[in-house]
Amino acid sequence: MFPDYFRDDVFRLETQRLWLRWPTAADAANIEKLAGEREIAEFTARIPHPYPRGGAEGFVLAARKANSDGAALHLALALRQKPGVAIGMVSLEGAGDTLELGYWLGRMYWGSGLMSEAVAGLLDFVWLATDAERIEAAAALPNLRSQRALERAGFVTVGEGLVDAPARGGALPARRFELLRSTPRFGALPGPRLSSCCAGG
Repeated sequence: MFPDYFRDDVFRLETQRLWLRWPTAADAANIEKLAGEREIAEFTARIPHPYPRGGAEGFVLAARKANSDGAALHLALALRQKPGVAIGMVSLEGAGDTLELGYWLGRMYWGSGLMSEAVAGLLDFVWLATDAERIEAAAALPNLRSQRALERAGFVTVGEGLVDAPARGGALPARRFELLRSTPRFGALPGPRLSSCCAGG
């Protein structure tokens, strides 16, 4: 699904304030710390709470393998002034012409617009680099921040319903969103830059 240059761990995208890069083993401790907070996990389908000690190491290995295989694109978010410190994750998975977007951001960075910037930058590049025609996403009904981030990136609501949430022990009531390649975008953030430098700087 994803082109070969996505499958190399030197791949990264730069936005105005962020690097989007492959996660590394050095990120595991920070991923475990940030994603392990209850306020992060409770609105997600796959992040367990409490986060198992050492679990982020397995996540990083699985994410890197999926990236390498071209089956998905899992990127760590890092501030450009601290490129080696992961503060969140954004992912695209799927097959054919439809991809599913997932993400989380460390709680201390909420309200900064960083996730909207990351999503917009990633999707701008995905439209250029893949044959995807449709991006799907879901946000838990109480998670208004996530819903606003999707709306700022151009997503539109297509309904509500239950989504599979294994980490929550069943299903999670959520609002569903989609973004089509054909959807006009207005007021977009500055586009991402592709870099071939290594993620560690």
